[in-house]
Amino acid sequence: MRFSVWAPEAQRARVRVDAGVHEMTAGDGGWWHADAEGVTYSFLLDDDDVPLPDPRSRWQPHGVHEASRVYDHSEFAWADDAWTGRQLPGGVLYELHIGTFTAGGTFDAAIERLDHLVDLGVTHVELLPVNSFDGTAGWGYDGVLWGAVHEPYGGPDGLKRFVDAAHARGLAVVLDVVYNHLGPSGAYLDRFGPYFAGQNDWGPGLNLDGPGSDEVRRYVIDNALGWFRDFHLDALRLDAVHALADRRATHLLEELATETDALSAVLGRPLTLIAESDLNDPKLVTSRERGGYGLHAQWSDDLHHALHVKLTGETSGYYADFAAPDALERVLREVFFHTGTWSSFRERTHGRPVDTAVLPGHRFLGYLQNHDQIGNRATGDRLSATVAPGRLACGAALLFCSPYTPMLFMGEEWAASTPWQFFASFPDPELAEAVRTGRRREFSRHGWGEAEVPDPMDPATVERSRLDWTEVDREGHREMLELYRNLIRLRRERPELADPRVADLRVETAPDGSWLVLHRGGLRLACNFGRAEARIPLGATATLLAWGTATVDGREARLPPETFVLAETTP
Repeated sequence: MRFSVWAPEAQRARVRVDAGVHEMTAGDGGWWHADAEGVTYSFLLDDDDVPLPDPRSRWQPHGVHEASRVYDHSEFAWADDAWTGRQLPGGVLYELHIGTFTAGGTFDAAIERLDHLVDLGVTHVELLPVNSFDGTAGWGYDGVLWGAVHEPYGGPDGLKRFVDAAHARGLAVVLDVVYNHLGPSGAYLDRFGPYFAGQNDWGPGLNLDGPGSDEVRRYVIDNALGWFRDFHLDALRLDAVHALADRRATHLLEELATETDALSAVLGRPLTLIAESDLNDPKLVTSRERGGYGLHAQWSDDLHHALHVKLTGETSGYYADFAAPDALERVLREVFFHTGTWSSFRERTHGRPVDTAVLPGHRFLGYLQNHDQIGNRATGDRLSATVAPGRLACGAALLFCSPYTPMLFMGEEWAASTPWQFFASFPDPELAEAVRTGRRREFSRHGWGEAEVPDPMDPATVERSRLDWTEVDREGHREMLELYRNLIRLRRERPELADPRVADLRVETAPDGSWLVLHRGGLRLACNFGRAEARIPLGATATLLAWGTATVDGREARLPPETFVLAETTP
């Protein structure tokens, strides 16, 4: 078989295949090639006798520092021939981490819980990164070999079994991919060529627009298309795209969207790109015909921040601006809170307005919680640790009745009591200590004592973060799960609730922000966030769903504290 590697600056390249070493021949464009027989291989560059794994490795059974292994995608027996995919509009996403979703922490163990997601009403399962990273446990954002699936989770065959099982249940699969940086251990790309250019907040960034960048861009795009084609994935969530430094006339994201749409046409099923971005720039999800990048959706942190402040009262850090009484109303009607307006956290103006007459709401993902907003808190505490069930219910009702694509984080649906904390397992003791002390130093600046911040290298931190599935049937958790089921069912059954036309949305609020009414066609969602009973104008005659005790009297709803009512108006 043929082994190839891109190493444009090398004067010599060899490939070690099983026990033999073979000289490689220089080809066009900095590529080297050799024919040999075997299954375990690594590369030797110039006169360096330290073998390196393949940057385009498909399989790393022994970790990111060891030899790669040949993997043939055609050998897997897929059973999803009838799968035609799922479009994002009308969808409900469920974000999960394979390592802590179940006690087993593997793809096969996660398959056993897919029926729970079907029963809940989820349409898309989003996996946190599953490509290879150093160690056994981690969030996955320190990956270094983007095409190889993390072996402790089950390797490439394990991921394929998971996707196959999900498709058999009508669930699309989204994968979180990280192209903005590489992890601190096992990132050997710079040994092969000009892959890196500068640093960002998390590590070395990619060379996307400098000399030699054509192959680097190809590296990213081929990796993305490979997830769609070879693993039958339905969507990719692109991590922190604002950190992709690219000054070319055609941005990498636009190029990726163009090629993804082309592959979608070939495969005959929807393929979706979802960006995480801190830019508040609708250009990402604006069509290419209108001058945008043509991505299909992006996360909406502003909606999360407004909901978080409304439910918790927290106003520190980037939450400060969202303490404005009209913050929640604004993000519901306008998508972004910062639309070329002042951001006190950034100490500058930020963002650009969304043309809601043109861009549909389904292109923006809304959420009460996600891995970042929980795990990047000092103790990884969920909303359910501090927010009363009634207020949580109001937040969930707003999320599922909004025109945006809703996403929830694993365990949120039953108000899981388990935290989700930051953890890693770097074998290098110096790196492990640097991560440990860095985490504690970061939160000490915000008043946390050293002993209060969990040790990310302690296996107990991982164990605390695993979901406790026995909670599902317990009092308090059972009721919240039923509420989530009902809200998702109503969103599916009532077209008004999934209607993505943001421009048609009407929102009414109390002057002090204690209550809010969301107009969704002929439906009214009224939420009382206050600590006292509220009489809220509705114009409704029939209650469809309520949390706690609520009554409708003519055109007015009477809501106890921290409750909501969904009502249908008179024709």
